[in-house]
Amino acid sequence: MEPPLDFEIKPTYDWGVRAFSVVKNRLGVNIRFHHDEGQIESGQIFLFNHFARFETVIPQYLIHRQTGAYCRCVATHELFKGSDSFTKLLLGVGAVPNNMPGLLPFLAAEILRGRKVIVFPEGGQVKDRRVVNEKGQIRVYSPTAQEMRKHHKGAAVIALTLEIFKKRILSVHEAGDQERIDRWVKALELEDAGALIEAAQKPTYIVPANITFFPLRISDNILRRSADFFAKGMKQRYIEELVIEGNILFKNTDMDIRLGNLIPPNVVWRWWDRLLLARMFNRIDSLEDLFALRRESGLWVDRLVSMCVSRETDRLRDIYMKEIYSNITINLGHLASQLILHLIETGQKEVVQAEFHRLLYLAIKSLQEDKRVHLHPTIADPARYGGLLDGGCADLDAFFKLGGDAELLGQADDRYLFLPKLLEEQGFHKVRLENPILVYANEATPVRGVHRAVRAACKDAQRVDAAALALLRFDDELRDAEARRADYGDERYQEINEKQTAGQSGDPFFLLPKEKKSLGVLLIHGFLASPAEVRGFGHQLAAQDYPVLGVRLAGHGTSPWDLRERSWNDWLDSVRRSYDILKSICDRVVMVGFSTGGALALIHAASKPSGLAGVASVAAPYKLRNKNLVFVPLVHGVNRLASWVPTVEGVMPFRPNKPENPDINYRHIPVRGLYELRLTIDEMIRLLPEVTCPTLLVQGSDDPVVEPKSAKLIQAKLKKAPSSLAFVPSDRHGILHGDVGETRHRVESFLNELASENDPVEMEVAPASPEAAEPQVPPHQHEDLPRAAVQLGPT
Repeated sequence: MEPPLDFEIKPTYDWGVRAFSVVKNRLGVNIRFHHDEGQIESGQIFLFNHFARFETVIPQYLIHRQTGAYCRCVATHELFKGSDSFTKLLLGVGAVPNNMPGLLPFLAAEILRGRKVIVFPEGGQVKDRRVVNEKGQIRVYSPTAQEMRKHHKGAAVIALTLEIFKKRILSVHEAGDQERIDRWVKALELEDAGALIEAAQKPTYIVPANITFFPLRISDNILRRSADFFAKGMKQRYIEELVIEGNILFKNTDMDIRLGNLIPPNVVWRWWDRLLLARMFNRIDSLEDLFALRRESGLWVDRLVSMCVSRETDRLRDIYMKEIYSNITINLGHLASQLILHLIETGQKEVVQAEFHRLLYLAIKSLQEDKRVHLHPTIADPARYGGLLDGGCADLDAFFKLGGDAELLGQADDRYLFLPKLLEEQGFHKVRLENPILVYANEATPVRGVHRAVRAACKDAQRVDAAALALLRFDDELRDAEARRADYGDERYQEINEKQTAGQSGDPFFLLPKEKKSLGVLLIHGFLASPAEVRGFGHQLAAQDYPVLGVRLAGHGTSPWDLRERSWNDWLDSVRRSYDILKSICDRVVMVGFSTGGALALIHAASKPSGLAGVASVAAPYKLRNKNLVFVPLVHGVNRLASWVPTVEGVMPFRPNKPENPDINYRHIPVRGLYELRLTIDEMIRLLPEVTCPTLLVQGSDDPVVEPKSAKLIQAKLKKAPSSLAFVPSDRHGILHGDVGETRHRVESFLNELASENDPVEMEVAPASPEAAEPQVPPHQHEDLPRAAVQLGPT
């Protein structure tokens, strides 16, 4: 069990972990470690696929950071040639050469010492990512043999043999053979017999894991240029590795490391197998004895036991290799590549861009329903793929640029071209540079869900009508809300998040009555709120057969931190997307917005979207009562300056808020949000003269947030729109949510009038004098807003 070299691990290993922690933050690679609780602690043998050389040092770092455990990693023996100092460094950080005498018993002994073992069962880099042969069997290409072969089963041998030896330890212990136990304790350098027994009682778990990179790039980089300068005439193989791996390391690249299910050896010994093991146990004194068993042994017992172990290692190897490849993190590159190859198989050499975007979108939506497939944000997060149907997806643009740079894909007018090079054979050490599209496709091949999604998209594309597509796009709105909560749900944001009291769902909603009217209603909530603010009114309208969609404005219904990152244009984009969804199933649409939602509805109305029937704006702000908002641009500017300095969060990133509806609204206002609110109002004022649709304005007479005269100021700007204005007696801002002064009835009457006519409704403009427009109500008492530098209730 003793290694042939000095294998002192701790001092150098600890230094290496600290050094990598520093370097990691300066690299472009974004390591995303996916694992369940207890997986790392329980696992003993970790298996990884192998695409890039540098990835062989990262698992050790992650495991040590999580558990404090040291790892042994098997590396090619070529790295240990030459420099003695470099060899010592490799040994010190846990690496061992793959040709080391007694390697397998040494690794098994290390596990008994409490260390973990990392193995790359592919036996080398799989540059083409091809791991499935023509018969559908899991195999890997050997550049040496130039053929597909089975994967190495060393990890299975270690696990099974170690499990047998653990049983031997426990049987010796039960038999009271303390002399032999003490001998093993000494050989393994354990503290005492108790440590040995504890190690033997632990189950032996294999942890299959997958490493996936996105995106692949073939452009030049500083590592490649530096190597070319210092080492002229470098072999093409190493140039290729520097280009591919340099781009992964120094450019923004996701490295998804996903641990699969724990796999115990679970050997099912038949009764005669157990008899053979019992006889063999009498001669087993060490791990070396077990690993030395061979089929060609002169002892028939050894031959039979060796055959049993070999049978089980084959089975175990097949199980963990399947698990490794089932844990690929499928990204947009995988799906787009598989779609391209499928279209080529059907005889297509080109495709209309809009058709390709639609097929890819449908494949994404199909794959999202397969819970067995792990999705990268490029196909899980609508913020990444949502622009596909509109022709604006940055990740897809980068994918086609990659294909263009490699002369695999082309573009002409409104079509994508599939060039002949796509199907040409490339050498193993050139394929990543010459055909990255094929590399993407190969990597996704073991995941059957990808094939099903692509074929389903192509088969069903013609049957997916506008209404079905609208439901898929609304599903994106739900997924977007979930993704943003995840983005702002970790420890960094907890101090503010834990102070929120909004218990109602912040998700958007889509209500489709069975006998729906042709006029749909888009409900838009206010600043700091969520769709919950208008959900009750939405159900009320749906009961009258109106299709209703409740928008979730970007940054709302998730976390104040999310809102802090959003601009007013992001809010408007939310309105635009939801309007398009609703318009897909309705002939005409009315936008009903509360407060900031009303301002956004008027802004969108100015662009004259197709099918717009009218706007009902409730308590929209033209002027705000809190005069301290004049300082918002100044405070926001100071915050921006402070954010340029690392570790400085800003002088006033949030202000406390006392909302009317604490179960709906945020209790903290981002100063950035107030600044964007001011910009929203300015944009609304600028565009009001461009609004031409019928417009209803409703305003509370003594609104504590919005100056009541805002409604008349808005109406005065509506030069081209038939408009009506109604004041309701209220000292509250939330007159729509609370249905104060029959606000909802006024809006319903407006909707019913529009629904009853196909042509635009001519409406009488309200009188200009405040006395004629405002109801006579007694003066109301209300609390003044706090006089902080910046303070505003929900709007």
